[in-house]
Amino acid sequence: MEYINQTLDQERALYGIKNALVDSCRFDGPADGESALKEVSDIEVRNCFMNLRYPLWHVTNAKISNTELTENCRAALWYDKNIEIDSCRLGGIKALRECENISLKNSSVNSPEFIWKCHNMKIDNVTIEQSEYPFFEVEGAVINNLSMKGKYSFQYCSNIEIENSSLDTKDAFWHSKNVTVRNSLVKGEYLAWYSENLTLINCRIIGTQPFCYCKNLKLIDCTMEDCDLSFERSEVEADIKGSIDSIKNPISGKISADSIGEIIIEDDIVDRNKTQIICRN
Repeated sequence: MEYINQTLDQERALYGIKNALVDSCRFDGPADGESALKEVSDIEVRNCFMNLRYPLWHVTNAKISNTELTENCRAALWYDKNIEIDSCRLGGIKALRECENISLKNSSVNSPEFIWKCHNMKIDNVTIEQSEYPFFEVEGAVINNLSMKGKYSFQYCSNIEIENSSLDTKDAFWHSKNVTVRNSLVKGEYLAWYSENLTLINCRIIGTQPFCYCKNLKLIDCTMEDCDLSFERSEVEADIKGSIDSIKNPISGKISADSIGEIIIEDDIVDRNKTQIICRN
């Protein structure tokens, strides 16, 4: 079945279709119908314009390419499985939620609350222009070449690998578990509080009061800029190139840097014998 060069605005316009191509269609119009492609499977959507709410719910096995989902396209993809998204623009709040086995590449995103409670994600060459709480409670993701601006990213996420990325994001990685970040910029205030098994390798880290209340934190060949009051109440192994503005009350581990502006140890709070701090210069 093929749907080509059609304008569709009615409620559930293509509900339940299977083994279909949807090409160069517009989901827009005065009827303002919702859920155009609900409960569909084994479809390809390409070169389309979507301007209506909830278009792709309960979808199984789909390829979506060169398609624009506007800011009016609220909650675009929910409860979907096995979806490939390539060269698309995703607008509208809550664009992906509770989806599984999702590939997103070569795309741009402007969606608050983007990618919540999803499992098994592959992200490659994606720009997130602005979002709040992106990647909330995501479990299992491999991310490459992500450029992101937003707030409160990767909270309560687990089993994530990130590389070659630029993350400009406040309060990132709070309560995260089993996350590794390589060769990336991580910029923002209050990074990674309450995280567990977070590893950063060859990363540039920027922002005040990072890495507090962390368990099994590892920083390998990283730099830290404007990072004051770092590592409070954390278990940490850190080898830092360059300087750290200040360190405050780490619980245990070893911290090495070329220079350290200030070391704050309060004996009534932590046992200084459990942490080794080395200033190489």
